[in-house]
Amino acid sequence: MIDIPKAYNPKLVEDKVYDKWIEDGIFHGQLSSKKKSYSIVIPPPNVTDVLHIGHALNNTLQDILIRWKRMQGCEAEWLPGVDHAGIATQVVVEKSLAREGRSRHDIGREKFVQKVWKWKEEKFDRIINQLKKIGCSCDWDRTRFTMDEGLSKAVIEVFCSLYEKGMIYRGERIINWCPDCLTTLSDDEVEHDEVDSFLWYIKYKIKGSDDYLTVATTRPETMLGDTAVAVNPADERFKQYVGQSAILPILDRELPIVADDYVDVEFGTGAVKITPAHDPNDFDIGIRHSLERINILNENGTLNKNAGKYAGLDRFEARKKLVDELKEKGHLEKIENYSLISGTCYRCHTVVEPYLSKQWFVKMKPLAAPAIESVKTGRVKFHPEHWVKTYLHWMENVRDWCISRQLWWGHRIPVFYCDECDEIIVARIKPEKCTKCDCTVLNQDEDVLDTWFSSWLWPFSTFGWPEKKPELDKFFPTKALMTASEIIYLWVARMVMSSLEFMGTEPFSDVYIHGTVRDSDGIKMSKSLGNGIDPLLIIDQYGADALRASLILATPEGQDPHISEKTFEIGRNFANKIWSASRFVRMNVGDCKLTADMKIVEDDLEMPDKWILSRLAKSIGQINNYLSGFRFSTAAKAAYDFAWNDYCSNYLEMIKPRYKANQNGDDPKFQRSSLAARQSSGYVLLQILKLLHPFMPFVTEEIWSLVLEGDNKDSISIASWPEPPLKFIDDDLEKDMKKVITLAEKVRMACAELDVPPAKKPNVLIKCESDELVEIYNTHTEEIRNLARSGEVKVGTDIKKPPLSASAVVPGAEIFIPLEGLIDIDLERSRLEKQLEDKTNFREKLTRKLKNEDFVNRAPAEVVDAEKAKLIKTEELIEKLNKNLESLAGW
Repeated sequence: MIDIPKAYNPKLVEDKVYDKWIEDGIFHGQLSSKKKSYSIVIPPPNVTDVLHIGHALNNTLQDILIRWKRMQGCEAEWLPGVDHAGIATQVVVEKSLAREGRSRHDIGREKFVQKVWKWKEEKFDRIINQLKKIGCSCDWDRTRFTMDEGLSKAVIEVFCSLYEKGMIYRGERIINWCPDCLTTLSDDEVEHDEVDSFLWYIKYKIKGSDDYLTVATTRPETMLGDTAVAVNPADERFKQYVGQSAILPILDRELPIVADDYVDVEFGTGAVKITPAHDPNDFDIGIRHSLERINILNENGTLNKNAGKYAGLDRFEARKKLVDELKEKGHLEKIENYSLISGTCYRCHTVVEPYLSKQWFVKMKPLAAPAIESVKTGRVKFHPEHWVKTYLHWMENVRDWCISRQLWWGHRIPVFYCDECDEIIVARIKPEKCTKCDCTVLNQDEDVLDTWFSSWLWPFSTFGWPEKKPELDKFFPTKALMTASEIIYLWVARMVMSSLEFMGTEPFSDVYIHGTVRDSDGIKMSKSLGNGIDPLLIIDQYGADALRASLILATPEGQDPHISEKTFEIGRNFANKIWSASRFVRMNVGDCKLTADMKIVEDDLEMPDKWILSRLAKSIGQINNYLSGFRFSTAAKAAYDFAWNDYCSNYLEMIKPRYKANQNGDDPKFQRSSLAARQSSGYVLLQILKLLHPFMPFVTEEIWSLVLEGDNKDSISIASWPEPPLKFIDDDLEKDMKKVITLAEKVRMACAELDVPPAKKPNVLIKCESDELVEIYNTHTEEIRNLARSGEVKVGTDIKKPPLSASAVVPGAEIFIPLEGLIDIDLERSRLEKQLEDKTNFREKLTRKLKNEDFVNRAPAEVVDAEKAKLIKTEELIEKLNKNLESLAGW
């Protein structure tokens, strides 16, 4: 028998165990397997990322699912990979160049892209190694990168195919422009926040009249690009002016006054300036009224020559100077405070400009229609279900997707322009000559595709599409996706759309949306706030299993977990508990061999054995149901409760005396009882290790290898998932044992509160209200003695409370614990009185503090709530101390 060390040390176990998994090829999905396939693809982390706590949660959830399915006998495939993260990666590399005093333009596109590839190679392995540290059982042989050769081929194929179908077009539209990153952003890459600003009221003189129209605007500098003034056709105040002209202040440009239903009569004065090149709604109005589009901005956010004397100024500097001039010349009527929604770049947080530009777009409505149907008919299910509303809201209001980005890092758009005739050629490979004029000088589009244009193909491109690869047949469609709510449209919906378009089926059947990790105060963790927790530091301090188990136990389904470093003590303590219990069982099972295919031996089972087998059967069923319903935290809690409470705290305590096989000499009845206890405890331990393995793979693998005997010592990762022993389910026994366990807990608690030495075994008297309860407790006196660590147990309906006894109450019964001879009465009374005095003083201090209005009004709400909670807890403790002192009264 292999010795099991007294304490579990994850640092000595985890790397060794993971290397063995890799060596044995356990994570590799076999194409030749006849097993039912179960596949998932990882949401690829950005190559710029350092693993954060959100990644740890997301990937732990995926690993639980794939390990469970692997043990259930599926051919499990978890495909990993990393995203090239266009803007994010380019920004990082450009910053490194800036520190050298250079820009990407100084070194040119080719060398810059080479530099980014070199940087990617350095960071790629770091991401993969971090995922391994968590224990992710990914198929590393199939690791993909969104810009590897195969995925790049898929991107080009999709672009060309959609273009050929008329679903990709180039058009001049208002796009979101980041003047810092110098690129377009999709609507979903713009972050919106409410900010305090102003509403400027500017007077536009009516041509040939002394009248004027006052318009209100939040962006006065854009007036330099105005090409009309608009009013609502139903607004009687302005009907007389429709068809006339207004004069643009400063530039003196003549502007038509048009009537358009879009104009809100309640906004400002009811008359609005129209700037088709700098506002998406104005752009639409411009189309309806054939208005000129005047762009006043350069790409870097400065004003261009169309802005006249303000050319060259930064947009916000120009705003200030322009407002001063409007004031000076009497064109500014007033300024009002105004709250507005400001859009900023998700990457650099620069204020985004609506900008007129020629870009490439995907028509989304034809793609969205079948994807909406997939969710409405339940072919794609969301967990929790309420996220369906978010998905449908996005999809039913979908706008065309701007897919071109003014970057150098990414998939180059497969469009070529003829140098001679300007013919636009979309091709999978660069043509040798123009298809229209035979010119051989063709220039590829400078832009790259949006990062998401490769990510939306991830579930099938990673398995080899557009080639007909065996991986695609075996593992696509995948089964489930785990992700965060903020990318339901950015990624989830687009994957459904692309998969339906190119594969004819949904990419997965289930989407689990997990919460966002927050700190103990409920604030979202972020680098900028400095409240993040580095999962690798947690692994170093507590171990990977502690990280995983704690995160899952602390994350209710679909809700945001509130995490502090203390949270991870839960998982560490649990790992230590399982280790210690396993060591204890292995040391006491004697010659009873624990084997991977061990069966239940039904002979000579006693009440505790039957109870734990009933609990095992129910727990297996519950865990299966919870995992099937993507209720990961509830499943983890069920496994935790069964392992810690039912097995370790109760069952093992009840059978300890039966482990001592020789204490009754050669008594054959006792020997059979002992063997039944050793066999049952060993069998249940192995099932517990299996149940816990998806949640805590390292410690369960190590224990499995140490306790297992026999020829079959394969990894627990490929052991059979436990089948519930349904024949042992006994609801009546479980109800009775629940009463017994509750009673024993009350006895132990009362003894602990009175400082009864553990070595002393108190007698227990139980006064029941019914004969039925008397029978239950009399049937289980042995279990009560073992669980309560008590002496004699006496049960009846006419039990009298002895003098000097502690008491407790359970449903239907009173418990009396005679204290004479157990404790030093005077010493215990003094101890309780001193505790009562200290707690009473503390209560008074808390009460004064909470009556202080200055404290209540000024302190953060969470601090006040914490003080209130302390007061409630202190009052409960004072009540217990008084009760315990009463039990000593008269002695």
